[in-house]
Amino acid sequence: MSTVADPQHREPPLRFGVLGCADIARRRVLPALLRTPGARLAAVASRDPGRARQVADTFGCAPVAGYQALLERDDIDAVYLPLPPALHPEWIRRALTAGKHVLAEKPLTTSSAETAELTALATASQRVLAENVMFVHHPRHERVRRLVADGAVGVPQTFTAAFTVPRRPPGDIRLSAELGGGALLDIGGYPLRAAQFFLGPDLRVAGAALRTGEGAEVDCGGGALLVSGDGATAQLTFGLDHAYVSRYEILGSTGRITVDRAFTPPADHVGEIRLDRADGTEVLPTPAADQCVNTLAAFVRAVRTGEPAAGHGTLRRQAELIEEIRRAAGTTDREPGR
Repeated sequence: MSTVADPQHREPPLRFGVLGCADIARRRVLPALLRTPGARLAAVASRDPGRARQVADTFGCAPVAGYQALLERDDIDAVYLPLPPALHPEWIRRALTAGKHVLAEKPLTTSSAETAELTALATASQRVLAENVMFVHHPRHERVRRLVADGAVGVPQTFTAAFTVPRRPPGDIRLSAELGGGALLDIGGYPLRAAQFFLGPDLRVAGAALRTGEGAEVDCGGGALLVSGDGATAQLTFGLDHAYVSRYEILGSTGRITVDRAFTPPADHVGEIRLDRADGTEVLPTPAADQCVNTLAAFVRAVRTGEPAAGHGTLRRQAELIEEIRRAAGTTDREPGR
């Protein structure tokens, strides 16, 4: 089944096509598309016709053999692209050229030059190009930002964030340099994007380290120290070969905010914000929210409001900071997808 447009909403639903049948598409994004107001899943493409048919039958849409064939359909307004990162530039470019709006999995590309090129193309084409960073659309983090703005912890001094996951199985695309894998691109983007979310875009990299696991061809973990224009620091940890951690902390002059299960909470997870100050600790419950549906709904709104350049500055700065971290770590000769 597919989402039915709100009868009070006069515009027809935004018709999505999907390029690829990746796990994240089948497990999270396609089910969320079916629940997103103003969106309709129209087709899914795979290079394997049988695979396309299997996924299409599961989600009630049309199967398409081949990515280009989907882009040539006139019943597709936007594409969701969950392909490996090294394939993103080619297919984002093709989709924009075909007149489609694009929501791509993170990282958008593996280089700041490609990100700059594609955001410029999206602007010239008057099409929305967005990166599927879901956690920024969870209301818990906006509440944290309001608490900080209201002086709940005084002047923010240090932002600390960690996102690490257990070892990936052999053959996982995140362990392939050719496909654009590695901890920095795949996992590091979360704490890095969170640092921008809370400290703003005026960040510079003061130091970084990346670790390559035994026999691995990509970085499997690392950390970075960033400094904002007003002197606040951000300490980031990320990894693909660790115990699971997903949290951040904002340490201010008069208090501290801590958020656990920060980046990929299930849609039914009732979370909390821990606020520690000199007069005691306050635990603020936060309601469950489906950040995947919220992300898709935000994308639909961006298309409807006709603001193709919304968020492009953040996309470009994210890509630049990733390259700055790689340079600081002394690993520019190992850039993925190159």
